[in-house]
Amino acid sequence: MWLDTALHQATGLHSFTPERQLRLLPVASHAGPGDVDTTLELLWQVCANLQRLSYPVVVLDGTARETEAQPGLAQLLGGMPWPEDSANAAGLADSLAVVPAARGLALLARRGSAAMQPPLNAALRSYALAVLYAPVELLAPLVAGNTGVPLVMMGPAAQGLVGAYRQLKHLALHAGLPACTVASVQPVGARQRPRQTAEALATLQRSAQEQLGLRVHTTTIAAAHMQDIQRLTLQLLENACTIDAGLPLPALHDLDAATPSFLEQSH
Repeated sequence: MWLDTALHQATGLHSFTPERQLRLLPVASHAGPGDVDTTLELLWQVCANLQRLSYPVVVLDGTARETEAQPGLAQLLGGMPWPEDSANAAGLADSLAVVPAARGLALLARRGSAAMQPPLNAALRSYALAVLYAPVELLAPLVAGNTGVPLVMMGPAAQGLVGAYRQLKHLALHAGLPACTVASVQPVGARQRPRQTAEALATLQRSAQEQLGLRVHTTTIAAAHMQDIQRLTLQLLENACTIDAGLPLPALHDLDAATPSFLEQSH
């Protein structure tokens, strides 16, 4: 599983600061029926493709909670330095850093999207791109008011239609977003149903516009098709928002008090 990637795998990247500003790619974690492994594998491939394009990437995993044994974003925001492991630093520049981030993102969500920018910029200064992978309940306050366009992934055809609409509805109501991207993910070896998939995406697009006032860009991605992965990667780069590094850094504390009830129930 890609979520097993350890925090210390970013050590090789920590020694330099990229010239480009940190950009955020918000991705809603999987919800509803469908192939969870397929959507996670798609995200893994997108991140690998970003790294091949020379973008140092870190995934902030809002579905995994930080612990003493598995430190993550909460500890980084609290001032913990990136672990130094010179023996393993060599050759890690191509590794993908996946950081447990449920508690840290919950704190930033409570402070609002504008207040989250300086601490993330400080904690992740070695990276060009940060993927915010989290449930929509946690993602919504993080993307409210910024220019990023979140990605929602759904299962093929009508299978994931209801779950995707619920995610879009939450983002529209609680983040006030003007637009989202929905990718219908076709699992490896699955029978292709282009007509049914197109009809499901058209229904989702129309319902989101009429009922939520939300513009939805839709796309179909075959999990094993590299051209589809590259196309989605470029779309995500285009839709990313850039963090403003010039804002003052607020104090970060009281992490446990910031944890929403839905995180407590799921961990």
